[in-house]
Amino acid sequence: MSKILMLKSKIHDAIVTETELDYEGSITIDKELMDSANLFPFELVHVLNKNNGARFETYVIEGKPGGKEICLNGPASRLAQKGDVLMILSYAMVDVDELSNWEPAIIRLDSENNSL
Repeated sequence: MSKILMLKSKIHDAIVTETELDYEGSITIDKELMDSANLFPFELVHVLNKNNGARFETYVIEGKPGGKEICLNGPASRLAQKGDVLMILSYAMVDVDELSNWEPAIIRLDSENNSL
């Protein structure tokens, strides 16, 4: 059976709340936002910075539920600053036969990282 790489999850307009250079590397995301976007700890994500055009890959670390945290850690912290607007995307391999029913989890955030 043939498979295709499809968008699985998207957090649209996430606001960076902090950066932490002295860390192994990753993006920390509020657990409630992770759950809404169907993201899992250590899952690979693509991060797109709307402010400076940076695009990079990293993995997700679960943040405190309800804290609205979006924190870039380690080397990724050099690619954004507090207040930058990000899109966070993950993908999944999907059988072509399942594409007609495929729907990614997409959440849009306001300027306080609350779901709209």
